[in-house]
Amino acid sequence: MKTIFFTLMQVILVSIVLSGCESRQTTNAHLEEAKKAIAVSNAIYFQAFEKNDSSIFINRYAKDCCIMPPNTPALCGAGAPLAFFKTAYTKFGLRNGKFITTAVFGDGIEFVTEEGLWQSFDASGKLFDNGKFLVLWKKTPDGWKMFRDSFSSDRDK
Repeated sequence: MKTIFFTLMQVILVSIVLSGCESRQTTNAHLEEAKKAIAVSNAIYFQAFEKNDSSIFINRYAKDCCIMPPNTPALCGAGAPLAFFKTAYTKFGLRNGKFITTAVFGDGIEFVTEEGLWQSFDASGKLFDNGKFLVLWKKTPDGWKMFRDSFSSDRDK
């Protein structure tokens, strides 16, 4: 009877350990999928400004997004990306840029948070602003989209 009990306990313990490993592997797979989608989106993002094509920019964001630039109220909702794009393109002369992702946090199932640095360039390729950002990404039926986009400049204006 003791042998059966100990054998049963060993089977249960091995099952628990293996299910924990499987769960972590699944979570890691979800997170890796999110990281890849973010990298693809970030690579496309500034093409919108190079081509003056707001549709590229708008497609990076969830329909219920909020863009939270410094020193101004948040822009929220389906119209927020277009409003931000127009301001960045016409008022600030944004024509190109670069994102440097330093970390992605989360389980990759519904939301992940991206942390990083950004640079903005004008039409002549001159760096005119740079800073840091946090983006909360949301998995939507259309893929990973920016849900909350918050950033600030490292420059004293």
